[in-house]
Amino acid sequence: MSVWTAKRFWNHADTIKVDGGYSVELDGRSVKTPAKAPLVVPTHTLAQAIANEWDAQVEIIDPAMMPVTRTANSAIDKVAVQFKDVAEMLAAYGDSDLLCYRATSPAELVQRQADQWDPVLDWAKQALSAHLVPVAGVMHQPQSASALVPLKDRVHRLTNFELAAFHDLVAISGSLVLALAVVDEYLPVEHAWKIARLDEAWQEEQWGSDEEASALSEKKRADFVNAAWFFRACRRET
Repeated sequence: MSVWTAKRFWNHADTIKVDGGYSVELDGRSVKTPAKAPLVVPTHTLAQAIANEWDAQVEIIDPAMMPVTRTANSAIDKVAVQFKDVAEMLAAYGDSDLLCYRATSPAELVQRQADQWDPVLDWAKQALSAHLVPVAGVMHQPQSASALVPLKDRVHRLTNFELAAFHDLVAISGSLVLALAVVDEYLPVEHAWKIARLDEAWQEEQWGSDEEASALSEKKRADFVNAAWFFRACRRET
């Protein structure tokens, strides 16, 4: 059986001002989400990026090449209808944050983790009032409630669109603290990605890289960078 694919049916994608923000029209027809909701985003920056993605489609529509559109759809169709559940899920990463689980050996890896991860935990303590304690090994050890409460509050203050992008930052990196360091502009996004991949980079140094693993890592990096851009675009006008 042949697989149905959506084909380009429009000539131009344009941004328009609407109630509640901005939207995109394809030859005058408003774009909707997969759930058939109006695609309305908070800034013109986001709307223009979405219009650019639609205009970049050649013959067959390829959602994989439309990260801004996908995240906006998620914000409207998924996050908006279950905001509390999504926020709680992401806040829970603080209790098992990547940066808190340290190798016991070799000494070089232990030191590298301390050098790169400790400053971010120190920032979280000072800037977010979240004192997370690193532990040796991979067995879960709960963090104190006093450390987790400010992290939870911070996540719950995000908007639907911010939370959609924030979800990717946390899920891809495995670190709530790193995601917050990116959105609060404590760390440049590429530097944060390198910190998140510290263990993988160490393994590659010891055993070499694998082509398939490298390709997957590069896709995750691109998704991580796109999520950071989307988050900031939620607050930026052009």
